Amino acid sequence: MRKIFLFFLLSIAVLTAGCSGAEKSAQGSEMRTVRIAYLPITHALPLFAEKELLSTDDNVQIELIKYGSWPELMDALNTGKVDGASVLIELAVKAREQGIDVRAAALGHKDGNVIIGGNDINSVEDLRGKIFAIPHKQSTHNLLLQQLLREHGMSPQDLTVVELSPPEMPAGLAQGQISGYCVAEPFGAKAIALGKGHILAKAEELWPDSLCCALVFNGRFVEEHHELARETVAKYLAASRYLEKNPEEQPRIAQIYLKAKAKVIEKSLQFIRYNDLAITREAYKELTSRMQEAGLIRQVPDYEEFVDSTLLP
Repeated sequence: MRKIFLFFLLSIAVLTAGCSGAEKSAQGSEMRTVRIAYLPITHALPLFAEKELLSTDDNVQIELIKYGSWPELMDALNTGKVDGASVLIELAVKAREQGIDVRAAALGHKDGNVIIGGNDINSVEDLRGKIFAIPHKQSTHNLLLQQLLREHGMSPQDLTVVELSPPEMPAGLAQGQISGYCVAEPFGAKAIALGKGHILAKAEELWPDSLCCALVFNGRFVEEHHELARETVAKYLAASRYLEKNPEEQPRIAQIYLKAKAKVIEKSLQFIRYNDLAITREAYKELTSRMQEAGLIRQVPDYEEFVDSTLLP
């Protein structure tokens, strides 16, 4: 009887060990995949390129999760529904100010924003009393608009500023619902291609090397899977270098992820750069100073809290 009991215990132990090993193996395999949220814009092109350049032999795999709005995307990032995101950097800074553990690793692009006016808007002053659209209050597009207005002796109170999702803006301009907008590409280029709008100003004219979108991770994911997050960043930066060295690949990869005509994508890529995507201390200080001046944040998160240098290769 004692032998039977010992055999029973041994069998249970073997089965348990086998199950544990299977679970560990499954978890190990699953944790090669990083879930990253995005909106379909050219500002996320390094992320798309990373996905396209990865092979099944790489230590990291990317699952891209598409969202339709910035609030929806940020909710997924903040709550850990996704591991990371390509997101408006102001939204990430604001989340950090609110005590949410998000950590930035790199920029999404340089420049790449234009301020569009309708065909009846011949000067910035013509926007007075009109409706102007931005994608979110917490955005570089809002800061660029405020800079443009300051340079022309105006303020946001001189017009009606509304928030619209990026795809709604070209149609809104064409239908006369708004008189101008500033948003991520390729939606500025779309108004130009349709003959419904023109450029009032470019980002580099208003704020050289302005920060806009960034690759950001959920802090808990970084703590639990630091090497996986670091490998993701390394592949991301390699993809950005690939885009710079192979400009002919930019429209091809963008076409896979964006619902836009080829001529629109090609036009939008004329405004944007993907080199040198580091978030420097100086650039962060400039960003947060502008955010404070615009009343978007009160307490600036420390640079070391927001930018996780341990993720960089």
